[in-house]
Amino acid sequence: MSRCELTGKGVVVKNLVSHSNVKTKSVALPNVQQKRMFSRALNQMVSLKISTHAIRSVEHVGGFDVYLLNQQDSVLSPKALEIKRRIKRKITKKKPTANQ
Repeated sequence: MSRCELTGKGVVVKNLVSHSNVKTKSVALPNVQQKRMFSRALNQMVSLKISTHAIRSVEHVGGFDVYLLNQQDSVLSPKALEIKRRIKRKITKKKPTANQ
């Protein structure tokens, strides 16, 4: 079963309730897509399984790097955490000194 690597969104178990109030277990799967996102900090494409809701959120916030840096580490997958660490290292290495 699929899980979004950026938001942690996964499978949800729900009940289908009939008119006679009979409850039948059902599973709702998230709309997860294999997507290649461009990281400006790394200057390369990164492939992740992302829900369509997360794709819209990334575009709304202003880019993959900004979204990933603002996301909590607890919901990210190990692959996404590694990408986040690489972006942080690249950004801190790039910062120019204030004297120039």
